[in-house]
Amino acid sequence: MKSKSNKEQEKDEVIKAPSVIPTDLPVLPLRDVVLYPFMIFPVLVGRESSLKAAYKALDQEKFIFITAQKDPTVEEPGVDDVYHEGTVSRIVQILKLPNGLIKILVDGTVQAHAKKFRQKEEFMEVEVELVQPEFKETVELDAQMRHLSNLFSDYVRSSRNIPSEVLVVYENIKDPVQKLYYIAANLFQSVEVKQRILKLTTLHEQLYELSRILSGEIDILKLEQEIDTKVHDNIQKSQRKYFIQEQIKILQNELGEDEASPEIAKLREKIDAAGLPEEARAKAEEELNKLKKIPSMSPEYTVSRNYLDWIVSIPWKECTEDHLNIKHVKKILDEDHYGLDKPKDRIIEHIAVLNLVKQIRGQILCFVGPPGVGKTSLGRSIARALNRKFVRFSLGGIRDEAEIRGHRRTYIGSMPGKIIQSMKRAGTINPVMLLDEVDKLTFDFHGDPASALLEVLDPEQNHTFADHYIEVDYDLSNVLFITTANIRHAIPPPLQDRMEIIELPGYLAHEKTEIAKRHIIPKQIRAHGLKSSQIKIHNKSISKVIEEYTKEAGVRNLEREIASLIRKSAKEIVVKRQSNGQNKIQKISIDPEKVEEYLGVPRYIKRPKDESRRVGIATGLAWTSVGGELLNVEAMIMNGKERLNLTGKLGDVMKESAHAALSYIRSNAQALEIDPDFYKGKEIHIHLPEGAIPKDGPSAGLTMTMAVISAIANRRTNPEVAMTGEITLRGKVLAVGGLTEKLLAAKRHGIKTVLIPKENENYMIEIPEKVKSGLKIIPVGTIIEALEHTFMSDGRKKRHSSKTRKTKREKDNSV
Repeated sequence: MKSKSNKEQEKDEVIKAPSVIPTDLPVLPLRDVVLYPFMIFPVLVGRESSLKAAYKALDQEKFIFITAQKDPTVEEPGVDDVYHEGTVSRIVQILKLPNGLIKILVDGTVQAHAKKFRQKEEFMEVEVELVQPEFKETVELDAQMRHLSNLFSDYVRSSRNIPSEVLVVYENIKDPVQKLYYIAANLFQSVEVKQRILKLTTLHEQLYELSRILSGEIDILKLEQEIDTKVHDNIQKSQRKYFIQEQIKILQNELGEDEASPEIAKLREKIDAAGLPEEARAKAEEELNKLKKIPSMSPEYTVSRNYLDWIVSIPWKECTEDHLNIKHVKKILDEDHYGLDKPKDRIIEHIAVLNLVKQIRGQILCFVGPPGVGKTSLGRSIARALNRKFVRFSLGGIRDEAEIRGHRRTYIGSMPGKIIQSMKRAGTINPVMLLDEVDKLTFDFHGDPASALLEVLDPEQNHTFADHYIEVDYDLSNVLFITTANIRHAIPPPLQDRMEIIELPGYLAHEKTEIAKRHIIPKQIRAHGLKSSQIKIHNKSISKVIEEYTKEAGVRNLEREIASLIRKSAKEIVVKRQSNGQNKIQKISIDPEKVEEYLGVPRYIKRPKDESRRVGIATGLAWTSVGGELLNVEAMIMNGKERLNLTGKLGDVMKESAHAALSYIRSNAQALEIDPDFYKGKEIHIHLPEGAIPKDGPSAGLTMTMAVISAIANRRTNPEVAMTGEITLRGKVLAVGGLTEKLLAAKRHGIKTVLIPKENENYMIEIPEKVKSGLKIIPVGTIIEALEHTFMSDGRKKRHSSKTRKTKREKDNSV
């Protein structure tokens, strides 16, 4: 070869090919490319090992083994990173680039298989076995080639990436082998698919494999064309529909016609029939006119359409006629509920007023009571008695103000609040709406739903209730709102101010018995597919369930236990019927022994009064969210450090009451007839069982004082006396709440005498007589007065004359 200057070396260098192909060749791996015989391809060589392999090929016979990498991300591929099938190629031209890279033009010569790789330090070398497909001109080969040609023609015509000139070149090729490699080289497929051609060694196998690949590609291309055609047709239809709609609008404007479509016409009819007030109708007309101008494919169209649907579906004038017959209303209320006289009387008063004025505002009632006393069901019964629709939704856990007032229409998926949604469900402007669990509202950064309820529950404001979604005032003044709560002090004070609170205390044992007989047992018998003639539950059995298997103010657990009795009875009836093979009606009588058999060991057993060990123990009365409860306070004095120990999971207020009790006792020791130095070298321990239940509040102050005095003076307390009251350092007993529930608890546990604060004496008038009957209720104003009724008679001479008591009280007030 003639030597060239440096400038000439930068030009293309054409290399003559030898006639014999050597068996040992350097390897040049390619990324994402499969090279076939009869294919000329430019390769940019940049890797160090590839550069040395190319120079090695130039120094020897100009032949190089080109194969594809399995993973194109590998920078320095090894033996396992390349395919063993490839093409022996000849370097026909080389161009050295200024940056040290070279660009070579390779000509695929023959298909080859790598027999053995040798990994050298600089590059890979391989011993190759040439694969030269042999064939004979046969009818089968001719059929295969024709089929392949037809497939290739369809592929080129269907593909957007292959120019039509490729077919012209293909038709000028006569050699079947060259045609095979030409088609394979023009396929847009992955390296793995293209390598399948080089893995086969006979022409017939290669032709069949290539036909399969082409057939699959043609099916995919046809499917793509169908999808493109459908999308194009849809776009054309949408555009055509839009143009036609615009033309119709223009023509209708010219002709003076309003409605653009039957859909708009139906909306117009609904607006006319809805009886909207002036403001709401103006808003609906404005929105309807806007809807006419919005294309139906626009997102704004759906927003406006939904708004109009809500406007016309809310009741604006439909109302039910109230049933104003007082006897009828009283009959229905008594049928549905036993007891609950106070709320029933309040509803009857409402009916009486409606008979006179026909319309009255300000009827917002709040039923407060423990769970299971019938607050929610009473609301439903009131609606039935008044012949009104009943809607209910729970406020428990609601923490977003938009749940009440609705979401603004700017938000995706916005809708009215629960008030407007409930009005739509009711379908009338005067339903009974029950807002359940109003004491369990929460608030966070989304807003305060309790504040949003202020407008709803205010008779002076709710006739112009504004929902963010509706954007027009809605009249709620005809709605009879009823709210329910378990804990009165958990209701926000502004809400309490807008409602008439009606407290529903827990039921007494005889009331629970009547409720079970009148309502629970018939309901459960029907629910379990039985007849009243098949089951008989004795009164003593009901009393046993109430006293030994339930401990609640309401009747929910009672209903569960009765349901369990009837369920087990139903099982026994079915088993007997199937074993006897008779359809004769079986009868079961449930006596107290049967109750224990069905329900197991009693859960609550009345403990006998222990009068011998009543030193340091006093019985208090506590209020809980599920009703009243007895609270035994235990006190003990022992040798130790001078300190006060408090146990029983007490809250801060109750701990402060204990400290106040001890301070009073220490400062009035002489008046209480105890040793003034009782606390020196002594440790006082006050405990309130049960230790796992949190306790708090000031009403146990009087009870803790009596227990500590009993422990210090070693005097027994009367087990039939219970007490409640907050104390002061001056020895006064202050008023407490939850008195009805506490008296019920005392009666439930067989307490005969109850000490209450004198300040609560006026409240006794509101407590039902059935609660007070059988109880000796003694109002006390000071701790000294409570002492006279707390301790049992121990034979001591009474030293407290009226004069002495007066002197001691004066001394108490001077502390």
